[in-house]
Amino acid sequence: MKKLLKALTPIALLASVTLSAHAADFPVKDKIITLVVPFAAGGPTDRVARDLAEALRKPLGGATVVVDNAAGAGGSIGANKVAKASNDGYTLLVHHIGMGTMPTLVRNIPFKVESDFEYLGMINDVPMTLIGKPSLPANNYKELAVWIGQNKGKINLGNAGVGSASHLCGLLFQEAVKTDMTPVPYKGTAPAMTDLIGGQIDIMCDQTTNTTSQIEARKVKGFAVTSPKRLTTPALKDLPTLQESGLKDFNVSIWHGLYAPKGTPADVQKRLNDALKVALKDPEFIKKQEGLGAVVVVDKRVEPAEHKKFVAAEIAKWSPIIKAAGVYAD
Repeated sequence: MKKLLKALTPIALLASVTLSAHAADFPVKDKIITLVVPFAAGGPTDRVARDLAEALRKPLGGATVVVDNAAGAGGSIGANKVAKASNDGYTLLVHHIGMGTMPTLVRNIPFKVESDFEYLGMINDVPMTLIGKPSLPANNYKELAVWIGQNKGKINLGNAGVGSASHLCGLLFQEAVKTDMTPVPYKGTAPAMTDLIGGQIDIMCDQTTNTTSQIEARKVKGFAVTSPKRLTTPALKDLPTLQESGLKDFNVSIWHGLYAPKGTPADVQKRLNDALKVALKDPEFIKKQEGLGAVVVVDKRVEPAEHKKFVAAEIAKWSPIIKAAGVYAD
């Protein structure tokens, strides 16, 4: 046994040295870091990821950081791709509130949100906006509320797919106004927005990252925001909150976080977290996020442990709501 241990010791040391060297050299020059987005290109999470990719390049020593869209099944296809990826730090996940809803929303989910990922830190908080097609007769929330009351059973409520942020917000809105609407799911926010602009659907609740420019260009009508306070973004500053419009305690914020596959070396995790913290302080990144109505995270949730604790709380929050609605993303 002693001879066996002596023989194994050099091997173990070599493995340790190799791992440490790998972590210290991360990222290796000319090796691409991929941010997997589990939603369609052009959507709000995609925009956040592309802005982040740009901001991460400098703190990661000029590394090439690209975005890969892997949409479907409530965001679980892209998440599973990262969960099953090599844990070398070169394949990462940018996901939103779906990390807090997938455990309940997606049946037969092929991974465990709380144990199959390394949590690297939160990115931002994104309020939602209630918007409508340009031909809608209502011009403010008060008028919209009247229109909804007059058109019960006839309203088409669009969303970016079962389990998407817009779907969850829509569920809460229907519940708050006590009106059943016809849900119209799409494969991503971009096609849903196209049909809203074209008048094929009536209203939609979606992230400011995707709606701000459309409201500013008057391609859609903005009615309210879901944050506790009004936003300061020029295009949204005149929109009331749904709380002040009479929907008590209506507060929905869609957040984004960064994740790596389980087992990613601790030194690589720290390198990525350090780079994320620098990226979140990048003036250009902050400017882009503020222009979209998003708020860059500056609190303790930028730390991996606090990020993980926050997601666990979100899972507990959304589980009963999803179960009560009886919706699932297969």
